Amino acid sequence: MNFIRFTDLCAQGRVQDHRVFIRADLNVPQDDEGHITEDTRIRASVPCIRMALEAGAAVMVTSHLGRGVRLVSDWLDGVQVAPGQVVLLENCRIHKGEKKNDPALAQRMAKLCDIFVHDAFGTAHRAEASTYGIAQFAPIACAGPLLAAEMDAISRALSHPKRPLVAIVAGSKVSTKLTILKSLADKVDQLIVGGGIANTFMLAAGLPIGKSLAEPDLLDAAREVMALMKARGAAVPIPVDLVTAKTFKADATAQIKAVADVADDDLILDIG
Repeated sequence: MNFIRFTDLCAQGRVQDHRVFIRADLNVPQDDEGHITEDTRIRASVPCIRMALEAGAAVMVTSHLGRGVRLVSDWLDGVQVAPGQVVLLENCRIHKGEKKNDPALAQRMAKLCDIFVHDAFGTAHRAEASTYGIAQFAPIACAGPLLAAEMDAISRALSHPKRPLVAIVAGSKVSTKLTILKSLADKVDQLIVGGGIANTFMLAAGLPIGKSLAEPDLLDAAREVMALMKARGAAVPIPVDLVTAKTFKADATAQIKAVADVADDDLILDIG
């Protein structure tokens, strides 16, 4: 898979004294008091930021969430940052037009930098101003080390797969991953779904899900994916049992139930 890599630009000395805009994925889960409960995405973004700093760049970082370094709240009109420094830009979704990939907004973002680095694999499937739009206007647009590694892994898995090939797709919404699910249904031997996506598929299979997160308006789409898999002799496996609770709290009493025994007031929290 051919694309410009930030690691190559650094190795070639093309980053020093340049303004580098990094789109990271710092959208981590938090508890009710705002404490971060799982920081994997933050830690995964560090190598790209460190690489840019060590290459002598003036670094700007934005995401959907972030704390910890100097926070620039109003940044579209310009950012003061010197080579060897890093600033964190306020949540990019505060800007009207971000989610709709507004070209005017993307152009304003692109004017802030000499090099745009996309290192937010977790949001790479979304065409937004800070992910797709800015890349169309920045002088140089490239993939950061995290995104590049994921793209390389996906390319190897799909170009020369070992069989049987199993794909695991999780998340809260079928709607944001429907294109991916349909594409995988034509390539893999098993498609394992998790999270809220799994609830939608179980509901589409006629199973009870209680008050669990799901997208009832996408049942036909889920059935289409299952039919595509079945036509190839493949499958979307459904769990035989589940971990349920009445509330989504750390101290909630969990109970393992058969998949057909989920009550109307149950929340599905995990496989059994």
